Amino acid sequence: MQESREVRASLWDSANTLRGSAVDRTDWKGYILPLLFFKRISDVWDEETAEAREIYGEADPSLFPEVHRFVLPEGCHWNDIREVPANVGAALQRAMQEIERANPDTLFRVFGSADWGNKEKFSDELLKDLIEGFSEIGLGNTTVSTDVLGDAYEYLVGKFADVTRRNKAGEFYTPRSVVRMMVEILDPQESESIYDPACGTGGMLLGAIEHVMRKGGDPRTFYGKIYGQEKNLTTAAIARMNLVLHGIEDFQVAREDTLRSPAFTDSSTGGLATQVHQQNR
Repeated sequence: MQESREVRASLWDSANTLRGSAVDRTDWKGYILPLLFFKRISDVWDEETAEAREIYGEADPSLFPEVHRFVLPEGCHWNDIREVPANVGAALQRAMQEIERANPDTLFRVFGSADWGNKEKFSDELLKDLIEGFSEIGLGNTTVSTDVLGDAYEYLVGKFADVTRRNKAGEFYTPRSVVRMMVEILDPQESESIYDPACGTGGMLLGAIEHVMRKGGDPRTFYGKIYGQEKNLTTAAIARMNLVLHGIEDFQVAREDTLRSPAFTDSSTGGLATQVHQQNR
């Protein structure tokens, strides 16, 4: 198993492939985090397939969708994109869109709105370098634990916030020290609902769950009762990836303006009335 520091360093080194490119550093998060997520679900899919073959032999793994948490359509695996010789951005965009369509209940719009096909930003050479950098990092369950990967993801989110701090980083990221203080004040309990109407990258939702775990509680009691809303598409996608990479299941993060179009009400959530984070993300 890789250590947290090692994973952090490897991921940040890969992200720095974009340094000096036409991609503005304030936009890195919208590209690097979806790539990390794509690599993770591909690596886990490989492990799930290997486990299935130990049981079912060399049968086509697509015949056993129940062994996979997420569906990877044919031609949409990380390694498929590595083998694309030209128009890599278009192939990557298509793969991400197909994965979203194949998992409508769990991964709809999870990859955000990045324009991978923009060759003014992404030459084939740059994308191949970026993809090869990530390819050197094992992100399956056997090489990196959920805790370590979740920590590394949060580290990257924090690094991107530092990069954009002069450009309203607070619009998507609240310092984790502030999150911890707020969670201590709220003191969420097992089986309660968690709701953040301006959830940003999901730090408050995760903070509440981790608070209960530190007190010896079972985070699974929150499943089906975790709600977030965020008006920015990219930030909402980052929040959803964040929760998945931390091993959280059965949650809802809506991409809407809470004041103009609240997605969660008492009637839609079965009486949502517990933890509410109203002003910060």
